[in-house]
Amino acid sequence: MKKDKTQEESDFLLAFEGKNKRVPVWFMRQAGRYLPQYQSLKANRPLRDLFRDPEIAGAITLQPVEILGVDAAILFADILTMPSAMGFDIDFIDGKGPLIKNPIYNGTDLKRLGKFSGLEHVNRTIQLINAVLPSSIPLIGFAGSPYTVFTYLCHKHNRLMFSDPKSFHAFMELLTANTIAYLKQQQQAGIKAFQLFDTWAGSLRHEEYEKFVLPYVQKIFKSVKLPSIYFLKNCAHLMGLMDKCGAQVLSVCETVNIADIKTTKGIQGNLLNSLLYADEKTIIEETRKILKAAKAKHRKYIFNLNHGVMPDVDPMKLRLIVKETHKFAWRK
Repeated sequence: MKKDKTQEESDFLLAFEGKNKRVPVWFMRQAGRYLPQYQSLKANRPLRDLFRDPEIAGAITLQPVEILGVDAAILFADILTMPSAMGFDIDFIDGKGPLIKNPIYNGTDLKRLGKFSGLEHVNRTIQLINAVLPSSIPLIGFAGSPYTVFTYLCHKHNRLMFSDPKSFHAFMELLTANTIAYLKQQQQAGIKAFQLFDTWAGSLRHEEYEKFVLPYVQKIFKSVKLPSIYFLKNCAHLMGLMDKCGAQVLSVCETVNIADIKTTKGIQGNLLNSLLYADEKTIIEETRKILKAAKAKHRKYIFNLNHGVMPDVDPMKLRLIVKETHKFAWRK
């Protein structure tokens, strides 16, 4: 990809202020296994090696921009990239997800953990990407939320939450501090915005989310000064608290109707990813339905899915959504 020398404005970044004239669109998990071009780069190499190779990770990050025409790139990495540099032995198994070989069991495990180190390859990846991205296409950095990351590191996380809340909070404090440092490292390397992924906090009740999750999320958004997005899966019962997270944009899943959301923050979402298996007519209708609801209710809006792209999706379905979103009449 050749870098555009002209300083074009980014629809994606303008959307954080409600100044965009066209709806920006990108997709969670847009850089990855559903693309044939990704498969050719992977060539049977383990995921962990792909994450650690700046040239390969950079090329994978750029693929959706070139193939789909999305308005933002998102760093090809994993939500467990940061804890993998904290002393955790983590492997990434194709089709099965991460495998933690030395998980947390109780509060005493805190003694073997500390600040992360050894993630210089992430900086290099970001620099390589920014060297070729057009000015109109920003690079999104990201991290997993402390709670969601903890669910992978400690299989009995909710038991620990109630049996030993002091240790639970100690782990969350450490993960929060490291997440802030990791995001600031990405910021220094050149990301233009970031998203915090909270895939599993929606499984909690209102009470537990407010006590054990929200304060740490708020601390992250208060500490990292960049355009920010908070994604919370299964968020319908937590929308009131989600609105207090401190992010500029709330990325919502399919449990929420965009027309019903009451907030002054920006909204991102929320096409059901299973609809990507539908025929083109249905996909266009569902895309337009969300766009119309967003236009009627929200000044600041970014189109996305309810969650990530699944591995056997036809990339041309995503390209169709990009085209429909871009031609939708938004603001003059």
